[in-house]
Amino acid sequence: MDAPPDTRLPSSPFIKFLRYWLPGLVSLSGVIVAAARGFDDVGLEGGAGLVGAGASIWLMNVLLRVGISGERERDAEDAARRHFDEHGRWPDEDGPAGRR
Repeated sequence: MDAPPDTRLPSSPFIKFLRYWLPGLVSLSGVIVAAARGFDDVGLEGGAGLVGAGASIWLMNVLLRVGISGERERDAEDAARRHFDEHGRWPDEDGPAGRR
């Protein structure tokens, strides 16, 4: 059977920025806006909107990563089923002597 694919997601500096720094900066800007307005109603509403936007960016990143990992798990399962069809045993089982 082929070697399992690398299960890690790409991690370039740009991807790390999009994944962690951008949501943090947007959320931080919401806190700054609220503080700059003296935590009045307008500042709190605007700040809450920006914090919510930062949280939604972060959540979209999490959901994207979960979706990608699910596709990889399905691909691994398909490869294991092909191996079972060809050899009559699962790839992680021992040879014929190891059957119970």
